[in-house]
Amino acid sequence: MSEANDNYPGTFAATNPDKPAVIMAESGQVVTYGELDEIANRLSQLFRAAGLEPGDHMAFCMENRPEFLPIMWGAHYAGLYYTAVSSRLTTEEIAYIIEDSGSKAFITSPYMAESVAGLGDALNGLDVKLSVGGALDGFDSFEDAIARHPDEALPNRREAVPMLYSSGTTGRPKGVKPGLPDAPLGEGEPLMMMVKFLFGASDESTYLSPAPLYHSAPLRYCASFHRIGATVVVMERFDAEGALAAIEKYRATHSQWVPTMFVRMLKLPEETRARYDVSSLTFAVHAAAPCPVGIKRQMFDWWGEVIHEYYAGTEGNGFVYCNPADWLAHPGSVGKPINCTVHIVNDDGEEVSTGEEGTVYFEGTSLQTFEYHNDPEKTKGAMLGSWSTLGDIGKLDEDGFLYLTDRKANMIISGGVNIYPQETENVLTVHPKVHDVAVFGVPNTDFGEEVKAVVQPVDMAEAGDTLERELIEYCREHLADVKCPRSVDFREELPRHPTGKLYKRLLKDEYWKGHDTRLL
Repeated sequence: MSEANDNYPGTFAATNPDKPAVIMAESGQVVTYGELDEIANRLSQLFRAAGLEPGDHMAFCMENRPEFLPIMWGAHYAGLYYTAVSSRLTTEEIAYIIEDSGSKAFITSPYMAESVAGLGDALNGLDVKLSVGGALDGFDSFEDAIARHPDEALPNRREAVPMLYSSGTTGRPKGVKPGLPDAPLGEGEPLMMMVKFLFGASDESTYLSPAPLYHSAPLRYCASFHRIGATVVVMERFDAEGALAAIEKYRATHSQWVPTMFVRMLKLPEETRARYDVSSLTFAVHAAAPCPVGIKRQMFDWWGEVIHEYYAGTEGNGFVYCNPADWLAHPGSVGKPINCTVHIVNDDGEEVSTGEEGTVYFEGTSLQTFEYHNDPEKTKGAMLGSWSTLGDIGKLDEDGFLYLTDRKANMIISGGVNIYPQETENVLTVHPKVHDVAVFGVPNTDFGEEVKAVVQPVDMAEAGDTLERELIEYCREHLADVKCPRSVDFREELPRHPTGKLYKRLLKDEYWKGHDTRLL
C-alpha cells in the first residue's frame, strides 16, 4: 500500500520497475514503470534546463503512441500546465492553441508532419521543439535531447494539471484552466481516489483505454491508474472488434467508453461478438454523452451488470455517478451527484420543480476552480453566483436522479415548442438499419425550424425514400409527432471526433447557409 505522497509512477518504478505501465494494444509494445519514470525524469530536467518553471505551459500533439503518457508525466513532474492537442486539428487550429496557451515547449511526431510543417510563427520563440519517433524539419530529436539530461528527480516537485481545450465546432476553442494544486507530487487528487474506492481499482488492475489520449477523460484516467500502479492498455485507434480482442488478450478489468463505441460493438455480427471473452471486465464506465436506454440494456445483456456511468466535464466542477443497480431502477438517468449539489434552473435563473427541464448547475465548496483561458466572458457565462454549468439541459426525478435531455445549444424551437433532439436520436440509434444519426433543426418559413435527421445507414444501398418513410414512421411509434423528423437525409459517414463526439454544427451549418439569423 503506497503512502499518502507516493501516488505517482516513480513509486512503482522503485519497487517494481519491470512491471508494464503502458502496453500498446495492437503492437504489444511495452513501456515499463522504470522506463516511464526515467523518460519523465529526463524530460522534466530538460524543461527546467530550458528555463521552464512550475506554472509555465507546454503543448504536445501526436497519435496514441508509447511515449504519449511518459511525456505527459514529464510535464507533470516539472510542475507545468500541459495541453494535449488533438491530432485531428488543422495547422491553423494547432497554431492557435500553441499561441493562446502561451506554451514555451511543443512536442510532436512524424505522424503530424503535414500539419506542423506550416506552423511557422507559432513555433518562433518556443524554448523547446521536439519530435518523438523520427525526424521533423525544425524540431530536435526527442530521444537525443532527453538523453543529454540526468534521470534523477527534480527537487521539490509539486502536483500539476492539464489545461485542455474545449472541442467546440464554432469559434475558437477555449482552454479550461484549473488552479494549480498546492500539494507535493504524489499527494494524488480526487479522481485517483474515485478510481480506487468507487471503481475498485488497484495495482492488480488492467485499464483499457480505447480513445485518443489527448481527450480529457482518457488522459486523466490513465494518469489515475498510473498513480495506483496499474497497467494501462492503450488502443492505437478504436476498432470495435479490436476492442473486444484487447479485452480478451490483456484480461482488462477496467475500461472507459462513449456510447458510440457501444453502438459500434453491438453492430458487429453476433458470431463476431461471441468470439471474444470479456468476462475479465469488472468495471466498464461510460461518459461524454447520454447513452440511449435501448443500447445500454443490450450492453447489460451482453457484458452483465458491470457498466457504470458518470456525468462530468473537463471543468471539474461536478461529478454525477450511476451504478448498474441505480440505472436499472432509473433507466436513462446519469445518476446522483456524489461531490456536489445539482440545481435545475430556468432562463430566469430560478430553480424549477422536480421533473421540469432546465439548465444543469453544480454547487460545491470543495470542487476544482476553473476559468476559460483568455475568455472572461465565457467564464462569467458559466456561473450563476457560486454555481457553475457545462451548458447541459436536464431534470431531476423525485429520488434526486439526474436525466440529461440535451445541450442547450442544440435545442430546436419549432412553432414555439422547445424540442431537444437527443430523445429523437436515441430512438433512431437503435433502429437496425441505422449506423449513426444526427438530429437538429433546419429552417422552416412557417415554424422557424423543423426537425431534420441525417442518417448513416448500415447499408448505403438502402438509402432512399423507402428507408426515409420507415425511419419517420418508426419515430412516430415511439415519440410525439412534434419530436419526429419531417425529413431524413443520408450520408456515407457523419462527422465525428475520434472520442465519439458528433460535430453536429458542421451538419447544421450546411442547412443554414444564406441565413443571418435563426429567426425566420
